[in-house]
Amino acid sequence: MKRYSAFNLFREGLNGHKGWGPAWRSPEPARSYDAVIIGGGGHGLAAAYYLAKIQGLKRIAVLERGWIGGGNTGRNTTIVRSNYRQPQIQRLLEFSLKLWEGLSEELNYNVMFSQRGALFLGHSDSDMTRLAERGDALRCNGIDAELMTPGQVARLIPLLDMSDRARFPVHGGLIQRRGGTARHDAVAWGYARAADVRGVDIIQNCEVTGFDIRGGRIAGIRTSRGDIATDRIGMSVAGASGQVAALAGFTLPIESHLLQAFVSEPVKPMIDTVIMSQSIHCYISQSDKGEVVLGGDPDLYPTYSQKGVPYRLEEVAGQAISLIPALSRLRMLRSWAGTTDMSFDGSPIIGTTPVEGLFINGGWCYGGFKATPGAGWLLAHTVATGAPHDINAPFGLDRFAAGATVDEQGTGPMPQAH
Repeated sequence: MKRYSAFNLFREGLNGHKGWGPAWRSPEPARSYDAVIIGGGGHGLAAAYYLAKIQGLKRIAVLERGWIGGGNTGRNTTIVRSNYRQPQIQRLLEFSLKLWEGLSEELNYNVMFSQRGALFLGHSDSDMTRLAERGDALRCNGIDAELMTPGQVARLIPLLDMSDRARFPVHGGLIQRRGGTARHDAVAWGYARAADVRGVDIIQNCEVTGFDIRGGRIAGIRTSRGDIATDRIGMSVAGASGQVAALAGFTLPIESHLLQAFVSEPVKPMIDTVIMSQSIHCYISQSDKGEVVLGGDPDLYPTYSQKGVPYRLEEVAGQAISLIPALSRLRMLRSWAGTTDMSFDGSPIIGTTPVEGLFINGGWCYGGFKATPGAGWLLAHTVATGAPHDINAPFGLDRFAAGATVDEQGTGPMPQAH
């Protein structure tokens, strides 16, 4: 990997960035590997990195059908937090959050992790009761959570509509001050570069077309760039999880839905924290470039498309403007959509599959980005050892047949927890 001095960085800033070398190699696929990871997003790249660094595997490949970070990793709202209610998901996301806190140093790459706080607003007495219960559950497990009065919320976010006439009156909030945001594409690039340094082959434009399964066990993988022999495969492909599982001959308890996000034109700093809501599925933050980032509910129909529908923009914008009226003066700059794999209890699937040697990390619904380091670490452990770690043991595929679901909101088959 080529390194650059301060003078080199200054020179490249003046000459149109014409002298940069590639951050990772683009090798041809080898005929065999000790382990293969399907999916070149944040989760897959993290898994490959930790397979090489923590688990000590030497011959590893990441197969990506498009380009690095071109899927959900580059199509989300960058929120990082661990303030969930159920202890199983708390433990997983707190493990991930602790990895986030040292990730830039770990990768020697600035992922722009900003612990600006993640605030849930309460809009009624029942909202505040639920937030108080969530806060108690978090603190019992050693995770930071602070219940806020309306006055404290107003001082933190002066632009909120705190009037009695507000469409969504603010009764208070619950904040996790260690939560925040990270730069999504920087996370993918940082893991890709760090994995490449450790010898991982990152192979783009390589679509998986099938598996070589012998006696119920993985013997290899078929791709658009040739067959590869391996006896360990980890799949981390987000909204395409059902399609890849079908190639291996089994089905998953998931549906693939669209989740849209939007950004405004850039403006000077006006929102210092991540804003979410207990009653409405609207979330608001401001990027380092000054764009106001908005998100809301998924489009709620099965699809593999990455093209959203206009009515969701109208709904999200209406909710955001009701919370912060000043947003009505901004123009929307662009929108995008990611394909999420919605599990039927709202929690991820990380573990073994019916095919020996094939492991899955999926079903993250619309909360996958925040779990990037932790999910990658846990998938790497599972692939290397053949068994789940204690942290991801509750999230096995077999929990659905056993009735041991991890239902964050108690909403059954249509989870509504961001």
